[in-house]
Amino acid sequence: MMYWEKFSLKHFATLLFIVAFSCLHAQEAATEEINGDPANGEALFKTHCAACHKLDTQLIGPALGGVVERLQNEQGLGRDWLHKWITNNEAFRATGDEYANAVYAEYNQTLMNSFEGILSEQDIDDILAYTTNPPPPAPKEDPVPVTQESSFPVGVLIIGFAVIAALLTWILFRVNSLVELTKEEAGVLSEDEATSFIEVYEKNKKFALAGMGILTFLVLFGLWNFLIGIGVDKGYQPEQPIYFSHKVHAGQQGIDCQYCHSSAKYGKVSGIPSTNICMNCHYQIQEYNGDYVEEGKTRAFYTAEMQKIYEATGFDKASLTYKNEEKPLEWIRIHNMPDFVYFNHAQHVVAGEHAIKAAIEKGTIPNAAELNIGAPDQVCYACHGRVDQMDEVYMANEFTMGWCIECHRATEVDMNNEYNKEYYAELHEKLKQQYGDEASITVDAIGGLECGKCHY
Repeated sequence: MMYWEKFSLKHFATLLFIVAFSCLHAQEAATEEINGDPANGEALFKTHCAACHKLDTQLIGPALGGVVERLQNEQGLGRDWLHKWITNNEAFRATGDEYANAVYAEYNQTLMNSFEGILSEQDIDDILAYTTNPPPPAPKEDPVPVTQESSFPVGVLIIGFAVIAALLTWILFRVNSLVELTKEEAGVLSEDEATSFIEVYEKNKKFALAGMGILTFLVLFGLWNFLIGIGVDKGYQPEQPIYFSHKVHAGQQGIDCQYCHSSAKYGKVSGIPSTNICMNCHYQIQEYNGDYVEEGKTRAFYTAEMQKIYEATGFDKASLTYKNEEKPLEWIRIHNMPDFVYFNHAQHVVAGEHAIKAAIEKGTIPNAAELNIGAPDQVCYACHGRVDQMDEVYMANEFTMGWCIECHRATEVDMNNEYNKEYYAELHEKLKQQYGDEASITVDAIGGLECGKCHY
């Protein structure tokens, strides 16, 4: 009889128990090999590693998810090798380790930071435990896009009523003309009863002149109101080539306005940041996983908008290199002063920073409540409103000359500013003599209302 014919159910159960015990023992051995805390490892990973590594995809360095098992299976190397590499990879490569130098060459000879004296042996074990068995991420459900119910256009309704009213008025005049014609043919109206327009005007000349004067005034006022509103584009919000949310970047992430608009410190205009500025962050952040999602939008929508940056810069996410053709973004300018107006951002952002922030705190900025300026976190809010709360930037202010003049009359000069102290030293002494040492000097007192300051 063959051996397998003698193999009973009892033998099979014994073999199954041995296999299960071996697997369990192997798992326990692997756990003992990396005796670390994944929760602490996650915190350390985000602090020291996340700038260059992800768990599931390649970034500047390789993906680190399951790196311990992968290294052991592919190279036969264990935890000690990873400890040496993480602690001081430059010194480790100097020993001539073949695989360490191969990894360095594979990733474009990008020098990894040394963590000697920063991460302890236990810290490294915690990080490796996290990469081996990361805690499951909290599920983030995208909000259901809000769809507005279609309603009948109010404008069409108003136009329809206007057309009907005009038609009824025309019919009324036609019927009235027909009645008058019928009366004349029938001889109802006598010569005494017939009156001309001139006679009616002569009888009511005062009322007619008063009515014509009021009508002329209303026409001129409407024309003046129309002309003065040219270039006042409050609420202007064009569609941009990328849906860039200032609420996510400046609000949720707390990025300073001048990180992107750096020329506001040094020049007349604030400038539009180049895509190089965008790629400083989005080289690593290739999908949106933030907590905030605008109503009607999804995280997938934000991630899709990020891809437009890569198309513009010619960036290939797979190889993390710039190899495709660049396609410059055509941003649409929102804030644009007329050609006859000179406005210098640097004068306000640098020289006037403390004065403007003090005005925000005191609430003397015109339309402060309407602009919802809040606390003096950013000097930019004084003119542009709470940009950090805007999903898409729009023109929140009117930027009329009257608004600027009112602000200059209410904003006190920062006498302690080093630039003002030196440049206006003589003027400050004259102002103190004129208004007193304790008097508050506002911008209008140092030429803030002179026409040539803004128009030349």
